[in-house]
Order: sequence, then C-alpha cells, then structure tokens
Amino acid sequence: MAKEKGISETPTETCPVDHATREAWLKSNRPSHPFPGATKEASLASKGNSCDSNEIDQSPPPKGGLLSKFTAPPTAADVPAFLGQDREVSTIPRASPVNQDEGVKPANSEQESGVSKSGNWIYPSEKMFFEAMKRKGYSSEAADMKTIVPIHNAVNERAWKEIKEWERPWGSEQKCGGPKLYSFLGLSTTMSPKARFNTFLGYTAPFDRHDWVVDRCGTKVDYIIDFYAGRNEGNGGKLNFFLDVRPKLNSWEGWKMRVSKILGLV
Repeated sequence: MAKEKGISETPTETCPVDHATREAWLKSNRPSHPFPGATKEASLASKGNSCDSNEIDQSPPPKGGLLSKFTAPPTAADVPAFLGQDREVSTIPRASPVNQDEGVKPANSEQESGVSKSGNWIYPSEKMFFEAMKRKGYSSEAADMKTIVPIHNAVNERAWKEIKEWERPWGSEQKCGGPKLYSFLGLSTTMSPKARFNTFLGYTAPFDRHDWVVDRCGTKVDYIIDFYAGRNEGNGGKLNFFLDVRPKLNSWEGWKMRVSKILGLV
C-alpha cells in the first residue's frame, strides 16, 4: 500500500495482535447493540482464514463501513492535533465513479472518500477515523488510532485477498484486469444467516459484518464478510481475528459460486 503523502510500500496481510492491541480494537468496534446469543469463546465460529500480525503490515475496520466513512469532522469535536492526516492507498481497485452530487448515496454508504491516482480506494487517516467514530458515538481514544487504523487497513486487505480467491476461477483477470470493489456497507447490528446459525450452536457472534459489492467485468457479485475475534491459540500471546468471506446467496451468481466450490468444480 502507499501513503497519499509520501509513498511507501508494505506487504499484504495481517490480523493477530497482542492482547492490548486487540482490546483497543474491540473496544472501538463494539456495537451499541451487540448481537444476541453466543456464550462460548470461539475462534472456530467461522471457517474463514485467520492472519498473523507478525507476517504483514496492514489491519481491521471500524463500525459501519470499511474503507472509510470519514470526510467531515464531527460537530464541535475536540480533535487532538497529534492525529496523523496521511492516508494509505489500498490495493483494492475501485469500480464505482466518484460522485459528490447532493443526494447521491456514496459508494461507502456514508461519505464520499475519493479515489487514488492509481484508481484504488483510499483508507482514512487517523484524524478522519477518529472523527468518524466520534460522530457515530463510539467510545474511542485518540491515542488508540495509531493501533486501530493499521488494523482496519490490514483486515480490509485480508478480506480483499479472500474475495480475489473466490473470483479467481471466474476469469476476470484475463477478461478485464480483475475484480473491483464497487461499494460496501457496514452492518454491525444485522447478523448474517450463517452467523446466526453459529450462535444457535453456542458460538460467539461476530463483532462486525460488512457487505461488499464486487464488479466482475460488469457483473455485480455481493459478498458477506463476518469478523470474529479469536482466542489465544498459544502463539506467544497473539490473538487472531477471523474473517469468514463468501458470496451472498441473493443471486444466481452467488449460488453458482458457492455450490461450485462445495462440489470442487472450481
């Protein structure tokens, strides 16, 4: 990924973090109305992949949206001057045009965040992230932004990597240069059917959910991403975040992709 101010490259992946970092992240991402059910600790609640923060330089997201929701400062907010204003350019290509006309719904379902010169989505700065969380009423400390923003970015990168794996068998790389992210929506208080079923089995509910719309050469494919907080697996105190990424079963395309994978056809 690259900085909007002062370009820098970093590898792609990361998720597990030390206990203090994990707590700062979960504190800032705890929904106002947590998912019902779920009592067991569960790193097994999803079949999604986990990631290891020792192997990557990226990170997870805030409530309500992914790559940003951050452009206007909160009214009368006291924003500390030390918060960074540099923004990381993601590796995620943007499919939707930038439209700031009044009344037009932004592609991130909150506020238009722009696009990089390379055509990729841009992550929020520490300042934008903090303002967005305050605006939405989440309890967060400005000092935590140096931890939370990188985690946010890395988890989104991990989610995109999983989506590209789902998309790989369907040939968009050869046909049109690969899939692109058209839009996304945070649904932290709306549990997916699979997550709800897992809670009936006694597993912990995900702490967040996002729905992404991917453009595959003109075909829109909806994805669900459930975010789970894993437990300590004896890996030196690191605790994992788990992502369960899959096509949504709201279209023929989604059903075709899921069934083809189950049957080993792709």
